[in-house]
Amino acid sequence: MLYFMPNLQSVLNLNVNKPFSFMIRLVIVSCILFLTQGCATYKCNTPFICPDVKTIDYSNLDNWASHPGKKSNSDYVPNDQQPSPEKLPVDIFFIYPTTFTKLDASQPWNASISDKELNAKTQQSTLQFQASVFNTVGKIYAPYYRQAHLRAYYSTDKESCKQALDFAYKDVKDAFQYYLDHYNKGRPFIIASHSQGTTHARRLIKEFLDGKPLQHQLIAAYIVGLPIFKNEFNTIKLCENPDETGCFCTWRTYKEGTQPKIKDVNNIVAVTNPLSWTTGLAKVPASMQKGSILTDFNKTQRHSQSAQIAKGVLWTNKPKFKGSFLYLAHNYHIGDYNLFYLDIKENARLRALEYLEHQQKL
Repeated sequence: MLYFMPNLQSVLNLNVNKPFSFMIRLVIVSCILFLTQGCATYKCNTPFICPDVKTIDYSNLDNWASHPGKKSNSDYVPNDQQPSPEKLPVDIFFIYPTTFTKLDASQPWNASISDKELNAKTQQSTLQFQASVFNTVGKIYAPYYRQAHLRAYYSTDKESCKQALDFAYKDVKDAFQYYLDHYNKGRPFIIASHSQGTTHARRLIKEFLDGKPLQHQLIAAYIVGLPIFKNEFNTIKLCENPDETGCFCTWRTYKEGTQPKIKDVNNIVAVTNPLSWTTGLAKVPASMQKGSILTDFNKTQRHSQSAQIAKGVLWTNKPKFKGSFLYLAHNYHIGDYNLFYLDIKENARLRALEYLEHQQKL
């Protein structure tokens, strides 16, 4: 099963003025997806070695991928969208997915946050195409962290995998604690994540929010791209309605009709339909969809994707873009946010407004 590939735009590095190059890249990506889906393990002969025990200084804005005090790709708004409404007095703490996929002998398990090439990749593929969903809602905080390499989800060396993910989580935890101590000032917030980010968000929610006083500041959590159980948390429940607050939303996107190799039990795995924002099993037609962003960030495709909860995942129709007939993957993990970009954007603002209105009545 494919996990943690970067955003489609980043993978393809599209140049629409060079259709032949475009088609070649599509074929290559489709082959990668097909091969990776059949991969059960990811071999690595280098055991985990702690890269650097030094705590990251999150008072330094350079160590934030997105922060209200600096410009980043999370500030981008598609050209075909209306000017952004005024931000609400809320925050978003965004934990990005794995972008560390290249083999590197100098850092075999965890990335360096001073890796300029990797940081640029993170900005373009995840801050721009995912975190920007929330830039009309509030202030976005997204820390750079020493993310685990892609192999941490495939290697047969399970102990090294665990250590690499634990090491990455410590950075996320430190960044969130710094955010709470210096930036939050009692404001309500959204937790948002994808892929590896969701691995860490799940732990963060359990440690800081679930059954804790801080839970009362949670507008909602969008923890996407990994299986999350309905009873994952003790006091934070799966969102059942579009304007519900203090709950979590989650889904994993597949081509309709696909049964993942890892079989899930419908009444155990949590799935949110990002078109209806309910957990009902009825198919929501594409006519109800607000809009996707695929290969071109500045072009919104409206009414392009249906959505239906089935077999513990979210089904949707095959996305349409230039050359998409060559796109053979059935796992749409890389598009979990992109396929429902405007739908997430509007829903996050709706929940934030609902939370603020409720607080005013207290």
